[in-house]
Amino acid sequence: MPLRAVLAAVVLSVVLAAGLASPIWAVCGYVMDYSVGFGRKWWIAPLTGMGLRVSLSLAGAIALGLWLNYSKLCQKFGRGVLQSQETLLLLFLGIIWLSFFLGDTTVGRYTITDHPTIKMTKVVIFVLLLTHVATTLKDLNLVIWALVLGALWLGVDAYETPRRAFAKGRLEGIGGPDFSDANYFAAYMATMLPLIGMQFMRTGWFGKLVCLAAGVFTTNAIILARSRGAFVGLLAGALMALLLAPKQYRAKILVGLLVAGAGTLYLSDPQFLNRMTTITRSEEERDSSAASRIELVIAGTKMFQDHPLGVGPGNFYQNIGRYIPEYQGKDAHNAYMRCLTELGAHGFLLFLLLICNGFRVLWGLRKRALDLPLHNQPDFQMLAFGSTVSLATLFGCCPTMSLTYVEFLWWFLMIPVCLDRALVNLKVELPVTEMDAMCWDFPDEMDDALPA
Repeated sequence: MPLRAVLAAVVLSVVLAAGLASPIWAVCGYVMDYSVGFGRKWWIAPLTGMGLRVSLSLAGAIALGLWLNYSKLCQKFGRGVLQSQETLLLLFLGIIWLSFFLGDTTVGRYTITDHPTIKMTKVVIFVLLLTHVATTLKDLNLVIWALVLGALWLGVDAYETPRRAFAKGRLEGIGGPDFSDANYFAAYMATMLPLIGMQFMRTGWFGKLVCLAAGVFTTNAIILARSRGAFVGLLAGALMALLLAPKQYRAKILVGLLVAGAGTLYLSDPQFLNRMTTITRSEEERDSSAASRIELVIAGTKMFQDHPLGVGPGNFYQNIGRYIPEYQGKDAHNAYMRCLTELGAHGFLLFLLLICNGFRVLWGLRKRALDLPLHNQPDFQMLAFGSTVSLATLFGCCPTMSLTYVEFLWWFLMIPVCLDRALVNLKVELPVTEMDAMCWDFPDEMDDALPA
C-alpha cells in the first residue's frame, strides 16, 4: 500500500474519531473531500478498493456525532430547529420529488452518476447537518478555513497540471466529481474568492499569508478554466462589493479589488483574454458556444410554455431535441432555465425565493450585528458582507451554467443560516456585564433624568 494511502487512512481515522466527539471536524473533512476529491486520487485506490467511500464515511460521522452530542448542540439551534431558509429548502426538495413522479421517466442519462432527485436528497441531508453543527462563530470559522484550504489545494493542483492534459485548451477534471466540467470548477473557485478576501481581512499575519496564496492560486485556476461565465460572475461580485462595502473597510476593499484586477491581468494569457472578449462581441463575431446559449434560452422558453409544470428533474436533455433537433442531449447551460423547464413555474419561483431570502437574511445580519459590543461587530459585518458578495458571484455565474443541482450552490445558500445561529449564540454567550452595557449605555444627557 502506498505511503500516501497509509497516511490518508490515518488522517481519515483521526477526523472520523474527532467527528464523533465534535461533529464540526467531520463537517470540515467532508468540505475538504468535496473540494479536493480524495476518492479520485490514485494513491487512495487501495482504500476505495476495499469499499471505503470517504464522503459517505464523513457524512455518517457527522450524523452520528450530531446524535451523540444532540443534547448539547440542540441548545444552539437559535430561533428554531428549522429556520425559513431551511424550510424553503425542504419544500424545494419536495417539489423535485413531486416533479419526478409527475414527469416522464429519465432515459439513459444517469446510469453512473446519481439522478438529481437522489443527489439533491443527499445534498439536503448534508446541508441540514451543516446548519445544525456550525452554529457558533468558532465552528463556522473552521468551516470557512476548510473551504479556503480546499481552494488552495485545488489552485495548486491546477497550477501543477501539465498543459497537455487540458481538454481543448481548458483545465478539466480536477477536484471532486462536481468539478469535472471546467465551468463548474471555475464557478466554485470564483465564488470562493470573496470568502478568501473576507478571511484575509479577519485573520492574523499567518492566516493572511495562507489567504494570499489561496487567492493567487484560485485566480490562476479560474484563468486556466477559461470560463466566461465565471468572469461574468466575478464582475457581478465586484459590483456588489462596491455597493455594499462597510464604510470603515470601503477604501481597503476598493484597493483589494484593484490589486485583484491587476493580478488577474498579470496572470492572464492571450487565450484567456481573447475568450473573454467574445462576451461583448456582435452576433456575427460571437462564437458557436456563446451563440448556442441564446438558442437554448429561446428553446427552453418554448419548452416551459408547453410544460408549465416542468418536464421533470434531469429531463431537459431528452426534451431539448424536440425544439432544436441538433441539440438533442445538450445541457441548458443556464441554472435558471434548467430549473424553470424541469421543475416548472412553482419550482422556479421557490428557487428565486431561496435566493432572495438568503440575501435578506444576510442584510438583516449586518444590521443586527450593530447590537453587539464594538469588538464583536467587525467579524459579523465582514462575514455577512463576504457571504453576500459570494452569493452575488455565484448567481452571476448561473445564467451560463446549469448549477441547479450542484452541491456547492446549496452550501453558500445555507451559510446565512449558520451565520444567523452564530450571532444568536454569541449574544447568549456574552458576559452579563457586556450585555448590561449594551442595554444601559444611555447618552450622557440622559444621566440626569435617571432616578437616584
